[in-house]
Amino acid sequence: QVQLVESGGGLVQAGGSLRLSCAASGRTFSIYKMGWFRQAPGKEREFVAAIRWTGSNTNYADSVKGRFTVSRDNAENTVALQMDSLKPEDTAVYYCAVNGGNGRYDYWGQGTQVTVSS
Repeated sequence: QVQLVESGGGLVQAGGSLRLSCAASGRTFSIYKMGWFRQAPGKEREFVAAIRWTGSNTNYADSVKGRFTVSRDNAENTVALQMDSLKPEDTAVYYCAVNGGNGRYDYWGQGTQVTVSS
């Protein structure tokens, strides 16, 4: 199993920035890809960004392209999500998750709240 702990959420004004971090422990050798997802009140969870555990491949939801940047530190087993030019519609609980290469995200963190005020 892989354990994930997110941090870095908070309250920020529109146009501001936040940096989320996700620390992985356990069977980290099994990680193929790590992703960030979010869930706003009354809405379904949605994909935000993902990064391969090796190499440089990343992908983003259209709604965050150009504003969010995902990165990783393999030595520290962490993944970060730099969020710039935040909008009120970015308000959600943000989760990191692990994809072990089977097409599914099997391990999830507890989530961290991001609130963007207008």
